Amino acid sequence: MDSFLKEVVSEVQKKDHNVSELIFILPSKRAGLFLKKELLEKYAGQTFFAPIILSIEEFITQLSGLRQIDGTQTLFEFYETYLTTHTHLEKENLETFSSWAQTLVYDFNEIDRYCIDNESFFSYLSGIQDLNHWYLQKEKTELIQKYISFWNNLSDYYINFKTKLLEKKIGYQGLLYRKASENIEDYIKKNDQKHILVGFNALNNAEQVIFQSLLEANTAEVYWDVDTFFLENKYHEASLFLRDYKTQWNYYQEKPFKWIRDNFSSSKDIKLIGVPKNVGQAKLAGQILRSIPSASIEKTALVLADESLLLPVLNSLPETISSLNITMGLPLKDVPVASFFELLFKLHKATHSKGLYHKSVLEILNSQPSYWLLGSLTNQLITKISRENLIFISLEKLQNEASDAKSEVLDILFSPWNKASKAIEQCRKIVQLLKESLDKEKDSLELEYVYHFHLVFNKLLGLSTNYQYIKTISSLYHLYKDIINSETLDFRGEPFSGLQLMGMLESRCLDFETVIITSVNEGVLPAGKSMNSFIPYDLKRAYNLPTYKEKDAIYTYHFYRLIQRAKNVYLIYNTEDEGVGGGEKSRFLHQLEIDKIPSHQLSKYIASSEVPKLKNTPLVVEKNDAIIQKIKELALNGLSPSALTSYIRNPIDFYYKYVLGISESDQVEETIAANTLGTVIHNTLENLYKPLEDKFVSVEDITNMIALIDTEIKYHFRKEYSKLDITQGKNLLIFEVAKRYIYNFLKREEKMLKSGSQLKIIAIESNLKTELRIPELDFPVFIKGKVDRIDELDGQLRIIDYKTGKVIKSDVVLMDWDVITEDYKYSKAIQVLAYAYMQYNQQSLSEPFQAGIISFKNLKEGFLKFGTKTSVRGKVDYEITTEVFDEYLLQLKKLITEISTLEIPFTEKEV
Repeated sequence: MDSFLKEVVSEVQKKDHNVSELIFILPSKRAGLFLKKELLEKYAGQTFFAPIILSIEEFITQLSGLRQIDGTQTLFEFYETYLTTHTHLEKENLETFSSWAQTLVYDFNEIDRYCIDNESFFSYLSGIQDLNHWYLQKEKTELIQKYISFWNNLSDYYINFKTKLLEKKIGYQGLLYRKASENIEDYIKKNDQKHILVGFNALNNAEQVIFQSLLEANTAEVYWDVDTFFLENKYHEASLFLRDYKTQWNYYQEKPFKWIRDNFSSSKDIKLIGVPKNVGQAKLAGQILRSIPSASIEKTALVLADESLLLPVLNSLPETISSLNITMGLPLKDVPVASFFELLFKLHKATHSKGLYHKSVLEILNSQPSYWLLGSLTNQLITKISRENLIFISLEKLQNEASDAKSEVLDILFSPWNKASKAIEQCRKIVQLLKESLDKEKDSLELEYVYHFHLVFNKLLGLSTNYQYIKTISSLYHLYKDIINSETLDFRGEPFSGLQLMGMLESRCLDFETVIITSVNEGVLPAGKSMNSFIPYDLKRAYNLPTYKEKDAIYTYHFYRLIQRAKNVYLIYNTEDEGVGGGEKSRFLHQLEIDKIPSHQLSKYIASSEVPKLKNTPLVVEKNDAIIQKIKELALNGLSPSALTSYIRNPIDFYYKYVLGISESDQVEETIAANTLGTVIHNTLENLYKPLEDKFVSVEDITNMIALIDTEIKYHFRKEYSKLDITQGKNLLIFEVAKRYIYNFLKREEKMLKSGSQLKIIAIESNLKTELRIPELDFPVFIKGKVDRIDELDGQLRIIDYKTGKVIKSDVVLMDWDVITEDYKYSKAIQVLAYAYMQYNQQSLSEPFQAGIISFKNLKEGFLKFGTKTSVRGKVDYEITTEVFDEYLLQLKKLITEISTLEIPFTEKEV
């Protein structure tokens, strides 16, 4: 089956047209490239001048005599019109203006493309708005008056804007179309060359005027690409526009309509495949391509209805694809360098009197461009910020760590952007520095990214120079976002070789044997309803402006035209009902099932990823002589209760922290962390009780301590983190919690003393260390620790460990000694018994005593004593005796022996 363009070229040849004198007009530049290829093949061996081949937009530009401007420049030109029209009215700044003006320019564009009488149109529109909202309200408020005034003034804005652009011989797309339709008669008088109009579908009114004028002047031939099946089925939207042209244009009352073909009903293998998620679609497309023979790849098109799938698809292409032609660009907003400038704008928009906010600074320093610019200095700065807990950082503090050259880079990155011009200047300097820091051979792709940002900031510089409205960083940022959202990086490739990867619009006029289309979902293909307009639906219908129905019909035509000559069709849709591009499969797929063409082999599949069975294999670290030597050193220095309990919790944690010496990286504490709160409470109680060592505590002592709570806690918070602000926010709440913990604890002590109890402080924060005799080990083993408090209550010796977290009785009451070193739940019991044993051994205690925990989150339970009981209903024994230590040491020695045995590896536990 011949392609549409080949049929057109054959027809031109049959008519003996002098091909060199023809002007071909096509929907896109890409279609023009393929037309050249067909001309070369058809006229092979002949020498001729190539005909003029134009895309419709190139032809319209030439016909209008205007230069088309982009959306950003259009916005600025419109803003100037807005400021100079009705100057007595209050005017908005550029940032607020742009939030609604872009929608209005879109409407102007539609009005011009469809050659609408603007005077009656805007009068009708303002009348509708008045009627819809406040027509019956007799007294209109200032807000209502402003609202109605806005709609009444639209016609003036439009006329002045249009006049201003025409004076400068520039215009937005719609204005070019209107002007081209007005100039067509003059063009025909001056130009008698034959125009060949190829492969069009939905024409706006301006294009219809131009096409009909050319046809009636006998200076054009139009070749439509329409299929009998769609044209004869009046319900079918694929031929909605072409049916109208065939019946309504005067030219076709006497002349034949070219062409109506019967390609869609030919034999086809169509597969409808549902797959979850966008990435799933990309992976499936890659698998399909892998199954296509390499000889057929050049006749294959992969069409992305949702162009955001470009990167996932590129990463999923199989190695069998040796060459590739991509017709769409990579959005500039998706390249890595874009996120770096996004972070810079985020930092400089949120200026703070205290300095640079640490999170924004760290995000910038952790980005790849920062490593290109600053090298190893980035790690030094990150470490400094974390170590010193700097929440707000001055530029000078950062520069103190840097050499003169790097200090200048830091100045460019972090010195305040006081105004838009300074921001553009700094960004252009950054681009230059990035260019100088990259290697031309190794970093060619990154240099391409940087070059495009060079163009972006040059464009911003030009706009800010020509238009004096970009003053704030916020307005500059909005303009920057508009530009990078519309800019793309174009891929280079041989247009006719390899796989063709394209969007829906690039497929116009092109035919392939195998077609793969992704994202065939409602809301994507077709796009469905969108409200990016101020024009109500009824008004659009009244003036024959396109609504969502016409836009859906355009997608319908492109979809069916793409598959009507194909032999193998793969239609992939997202089965997930969440997120962008998900949900219901497209109506096109339902329609294919309903149409039931006999020659179509239609099959449906639901694809799913092959999910491997995940085996949770724990990490195992075998011990060697070096590890055993490190354990011996730890044992000699003294194993702390926290080290032993970390092994019980997860041996791998013990290995990382105590054997390898790897500690968690410092994080900036903006809000006081739980461990910091614990440190402050411990240190406060130490300061309060230390003067009372070896003394009895009186009620007066407690009263004095309560008076010092505020001062002491403030002191220790400042000592821990001098930069933390404890006067507001969460930190103030945590500060008050710390005060309440200490106050409640002291009041409990006071109540106990008032009830007649006697309390003597033996020691506060006492450092203890003692040796364990383990015959199985040939090296000395010590345990060590700092006990928070040792006291005597009514003659009863108590070993006390403070905990700011919540501890309950069951955590320190034991029924089975064998579980104490296996279940992390009993870590508190291991700790208090370790302190008890060290005190017992160091002081040669002979009388039974008690050991336990005071939990500040569970103060109502008071002193939680370690105890043992023989059964569930048995009595708890809270006395610590030599028998208790015998059982405890048996388990403790078993644990240390396990840690020290070469043959027992460190094995990860599920936590």
